[in-house]
Amino acid sequence: MKTQPRILSVSLIALALSSISTAALAQNTADSQAQEGGLQDIVVTARKRAESVQDVPVAVTAISAEAIRQQDLTSLEKVAARTPNFSVGRASNGSGAQLTLRGIGSSSTSIGIEQSVAVVVDGAYYGQGRVIQEGFFDLARMELLKGPQALFFGKNATAGVVSLTTADPTNEVEIIGRAGYEFKAQQVQLEAIASGPLTETVGLRVAVRGSKMYGGYYKNQSVDRTYTNLDIQDLIAEGTGNPIGHVATPAATDAPGEKELLGRVTLKFTPTEELTATLKASYDINKVNNSSWNYSAYHCPTGVSQLTGYACDGGFVTHQNNIPTDIAANFPYSKKDGQLYNRYRSYAITGNVNYEMDDVTLTSVTNYNNNNNRWACACDFQSSDAGTWATENSTFWALSQEVRALTTFDGPINLMLGGLYQKTKRDFDQFIMFAGLRDDSVSAANQNLATTKTSYTKGETAALFGQVTWKIVPTVEVAGGVRYTHETKKSFFTQPYNNVGVQFIFRDISDPLLGQIYADQTFNNWSPEATITWKPMNDVLVYGAFKTAYKSGGFSNGGINSMFSSTPLDDLTFNPEKARGFEAGVKTTLLDRQLRLNLGLYTYGYNDLQVDFFNSPIFAFQTLTADARTKGVEVEFEYAPRAVDGLNVHGTINYNRARYTNFPSAPCYAGESIAEGCSVDGNTRQNLSGKPLSVAPKWTGSFGVGYDTAVSDGLKAGINVDARYSASYLASAFNNADSKQKSYVSLDAGVRIGAEDDNWQLALIGKNLTNKFYVSGVVDGPSTGGVGLHADQLGFGNVPRTVQVQVTKRF
Repeated sequence: MKTQPRILSVSLIALALSSISTAALAQNTADSQAQEGGLQDIVVTARKRAESVQDVPVAVTAISAEAIRQQDLTSLEKVAARTPNFSVGRASNGSGAQLTLRGIGSSSTSIGIEQSVAVVVDGAYYGQGRVIQEGFFDLARMELLKGPQALFFGKNATAGVVSLTTADPTNEVEIIGRAGYEFKAQQVQLEAIASGPLTETVGLRVAVRGSKMYGGYYKNQSVDRTYTNLDIQDLIAEGTGNPIGHVATPAATDAPGEKELLGRVTLKFTPTEELTATLKASYDINKVNNSSWNYSAYHCPTGVSQLTGYACDGGFVTHQNNIPTDIAANFPYSKKDGQLYNRYRSYAITGNVNYEMDDVTLTSVTNYNNNNNRWACACDFQSSDAGTWATENSTFWALSQEVRALTTFDGPINLMLGGLYQKTKRDFDQFIMFAGLRDDSVSAANQNLATTKTSYTKGETAALFGQVTWKIVPTVEVAGGVRYTHETKKSFFTQPYNNVGVQFIFRDISDPLLGQIYADQTFNNWSPEATITWKPMNDVLVYGAFKTAYKSGGFSNGGINSMFSSTPLDDLTFNPEKARGFEAGVKTTLLDRQLRLNLGLYTYGYNDLQVDFFNSPIFAFQTLTADARTKGVEVEFEYAPRAVDGLNVHGTINYNRARYTNFPSAPCYAGESIAEGCSVDGNTRQNLSGKPLSVAPKWTGSFGVGYDTAVSDGLKAGINVDARYSASYLASAFNNADSKQKSYVSLDAGVRIGAEDDNWQLALIGKNLTNKFYVSGVVDGPSTGGVGLHADQLGFGNVPRTVQVQVTKRF
């Protein structure tokens, strides 16, 4: 009976305490017209054509190049920290990330899962979670499209798309230098950009950024640990095992100690007014001193870690140790001194061609991207004397070609038609040490290992897509389209070496029947969508849409071939994920273009939502699929009064309900009792139908104020204060109450002063000034939990309070 007053109360609180809407973050794009006060127009390319954000029938938030620079929104994590309903959880292994939008995201523990929230860079699709390692800088704009996207961005995306467009060469010579220092991590960052014409038809832009942390965000408070292992051959023959103790020293005290170098070169060729071609080549290398630097034990049933006895209260603290030095010397992909690390290296080449004829525009996007990720992990994430360490080397590359034709006839009907071809390959190797075992009779590389894995997946995708738009009357337009996708994936997995002591758990390559797993998967899908828009007047748009989307099934390259499983092929493969539902909205620009007020509603059903977990009884990683539904309401506003030029007030409030609709045989979380619901399939499964999804708060919101003004002849100043609110949510996908993240408010602010012509600027940028710790994903603590005792909860923590001083100079 009290539901409605409670909802109203929470909504008012959320609106008052929320952070900046990314739609409001967007200022003016380079080609927008300046005004005396009032709103600036926001241009987006959500439908592969330049349109005002108020004219596109899509729920989209946009961030301009100016806002990205002013507020240092140069990574997906920084954007998520400012954007309600969007979160990014950084993970050490598996896919490397959990991107979640409107409560829909992909598990981080399987490297084979593509993200439900796709990332598209300069028109090229990047579906791998490791893309968050990229440093996105020198951008022209960033757009976040919410909900299923089937037609306009490479491959399908079931939850949404983050579209990034990097800056092109300028018409005049421009040289920019930027230096920054962040006090918490003691990070120095330098950036240089040179841009301009080489000839009348060729332009060049070169952008480079480098950074180094002399400190870190998290404190590692571990102590020396002694890892003792036994020789399995001696244990079998003599019964003693010849125990040897190995000292594991604490990992780096200040983490992540990041070092980063990024570079991009852009050539733009415009031989005629109709033809434009760009070629972009980029390189990125990122190194940190601990792959799991942000794993923090934030809830333990006993109040302390079950492995170490340390206090378990979250915060920006970890307890992890290096690989023992004497073992590291021969451990594949380990540093010789055993130090933990993550090294990400990538490069990409993207070619865009745009040819505008009188009534038809032809576009082509060609992309090749390659990344290699290596790490050494304390993979119990709370290092104890028992010790679990692993290393991994994974390489992924993708080659794609997309072509598209778009008509712009004067008549009521226009067409879009295109096709995509993509070829991919992933190579994966992993080496794991645990259980206190060694084998002195084998090679030095395997001597201290328990098991190793090697796997690959080769993928091929062909897609055709098209859309017809029909302007029935000048104020009403309908559009209908469909994408057909055909995909094949060929995969292989084996465990080349298993210590004799664990051969009762793992099958290795010597098993003649199931020691080598091959998968040959084929997927076909039709994804239709339809939209109707009505513009009763110039500044009002009403739209409704039916949308579907599809995300490929696949193969878990990092899984396990368990001796306890009779169907290892089924353990390693999983079905495609599909979305279907409706969205409607009203976009208005009111009060003589001083107020932007938008309302959106949505409801989407998901079939075979991909959920990864570790199945303890059979000691295997498995990707299950479940049905789910997410529905909600989103309101955003932006007010820029003409009476106070430079003032901008903005905010959002969002309600989202994300629940499983059919998940009758979900896994139990570690230590879950029968009374708590673990009562299906011999008390190994639970029914999660009706339970909430992971990282899906009901209420989120934002509120912010920005003000820019001239302070004297040739000098201007600006300030912004922005807050983001999130209601509580479960970080676990399996309804574990211990994983609950309480509601929180984060606060950002910035102040800047500089030349009116932007020749120079001095800025102070603060993030998470409330120093709030929160998690955007979770794992059960390895080797914790059991009968009657829940596992420790290790969360993917955020970044603490940071304050950066930044100086920019243009030449």
